[in-house]
This record gives sequence, structure tokens and C-alpha cells, in this order.
Amino acid sequence: MPDTCSSMTTRPASANAAAHRWTDDAQALGSATLVIALGLHLLSGAGLMVGGVPGLAFLLRYSTGLPLGLCLFVVNLPFYALAWRALGGAFTLKTLAAVSLLSLAVEAVRRWLTLQAVHPALGAVAGGLLVGVGLLMLLRHRASVGGIGILALHLQRRCGWNLGAVQFALDAVILSCALVVVEPSRLGWSVLAAAVMNLVLYWNNRPGRYLPGERLAT
Repeated sequence: MPDTCSSMTTRPASANAAAHRWTDDAQALGSATLVIALGLHLLSGAGLMVGGVPGLAFLLRYSTGLPLGLCLFVVNLPFYALAWRALGGAFTLKTLAAVSLLSLAVEAVRRWLTLQAVHPALGAVAGGLLVGVGLLMLLRHRASVGGIGILALHLQRRCGWNLGAVQFALDAVILSCALVVVEPSRLGWSVLAAAVMNLVLYWNNRPGRYLPGERLAT
């Protein structure tokens, strides 16, 4: 039986990269990180967490008390080698820029936007939606916020696996660890937040959904 991963063909990276100028990428990275930061602020205000790299950062924050922006930067460090090897230097540098911007945006939003009370239902749906939309914006410009997104995007590019489905499976593992640091009453809402985030990616980042032959986010 042939190896489905190795037999998959992908569009040349140069064909995708040519679709965006550096100014396009710059505005996308700035806009996406602000949208994600707002989503994370809603989740944090409701005492929830989500999957992916933000979920890992929440786990580190809840267990150590470190600022969320710093946690986002730290949890990504081991994944940059995989990104450089599997997805190329341009993707890795843009991801590093996105993670750095997000770390700053999260702390800026925390300081400048005070939330007195956030109902878990709104935090889960709106927070998960905002994080998902921000991640989608980054993926369309060949970047991510690192970590789980790098692994999921690598598997989509190499094997044709749906990015949202891969992330949801990995998120299930992350959220199962949340039992240690998140109140049981909040865990169900956190699962909903992760589901909303991944559904945004599942519905909007399917290979070939918008452009004929498209296999990787441009």
C-alpha cells in the first residue's frame, strides 16, 4: 500500500508566497495577533482555557503565575526547529514575528481593557471564535502562533489531513491536562471554547475549498 503522506503533492511554496506582498503579511500579522489577544482576554476573564499553543500557555500560566504573554513565547521555543525544517525559513520567521507580536498584544490588552465579569458561555463562544479567526488569518498568510499549529499544518501539508481535525485531537490531550489547574465547573466551557476555535479552522481552512488545487493556506 502506498504511503499516503509521501505521495501527496503540494503546490510550490513560491506560488503561494507570491500571492502576498510584505505589506499584506505585516497587516495580517498585526490584525490577527490583536484579534487573538482579545479572544484570549475573554477566555482569561471567564477563567477558561482553550487548545493549541494558547492552551499550553494557559496551563503554564495557571500553574506558575507567569504573565500569559511570556508563557506564549516560552512554550513555542521547542517548535521552531520543526517549523524551520518542515515548513521553511519564511514560515518560521513570520511565525516568530507573530508570536512576539501576540506576546506583546496580550499584555497590552490585559493592561488597557478591564473586564469586570465574563459569563463562561460568552467567554467560550466569543473567545474561541476570535482565537480561531485570528489563527485562520495567520494561516492564510503562511504563519501561525507556533506549537500545535506548526505540527498540525505540517501534517496537512504532508498528508492532506484536515488541520482543524488534527488540532482538535491534540487539543483533547491539552484539555485533559486542564483538570489539574482549571475548576471542574469551567472545564466543560473550556472544551466548548476549543471546539468553537477548531470548527472555525475546520470549516474555513479545508484544502481546495476556495481555490482549485489549493492544499496549503496561502
